[in-house]
Amino acid sequence: MLTIYGVYRSRASRNYWMARELGIPFQSVPVIQARRVADPLAADAPINTKSPAFLAVNPMGLIPAIEDDGVVLTESLANNLYLARKHGGPLAPADIAEEGLVGNWTMWAATEVEPHAVEIILTYDYGAENTDEGKATIARCVTSLDKVFARMESHLDGRDYLVGDRFTVADLNLAEVFRYAMSQTQLFKKYPRVSAWLARCHARPAFKAMMEERLKEPAG
Repeated sequence: MLTIYGVYRSRASRNYWMARELGIPFQSVPVIQARRVADPLAADAPINTKSPAFLAVNPMGLIPAIEDDGVVLTESLANNLYLARKHGGPLAPADIAEEGLVGNWTMWAATEVEPHAVEIILTYDYGAENTDEGKATIARCVTSLDKVFARMESHLDGRDYLVGDRFTVADLNLAEVFRYAMSQTQLFKKYPRVSAWLARCHARPAFKAMMEERLKEPAG
């Protein structure tokens, strides 16, 4: 059985969403971020990213990780590509061309979108969004994201989804990255196709089920 390591309030949300889309059974090991634990190495500490038991799975101490039939993977977006390839179906690439496109969009999200979107999220997490430094950080990230939003807006002209005119793992991976920028409503208003695409992704029952579990977990 597939095992997913990580709480829902982390990048593990991507892998939990994917497992639900595929309809496959999985075991959840709720590894929490060590920064959220007063003493992560205490005997009574919940399993976290500094716990020896988790470091045996991912020595980098980052979540999520997955283990599946002896295969251990530790990059959230790559985990989903693997699951799509293994289980097939409409979420998976239908041919080598689609495989290239799915991989290209996923890597683009990781390199061109996520660094800026995560910086925005962290600014809010640290309560710095109303400070001069926080406002400057958010403005800089929005300027960088404007270019990638424009790229997506152009690609979605006449399309509902990224690859093959259907929802695929590429849409799931990118939707989870673009979700980090949702606080910047002006970007989504400026690019209505991107906004509509993300809404379609978030309307899927598997996403809603994942978010229900996520909202059960304590924030912070």
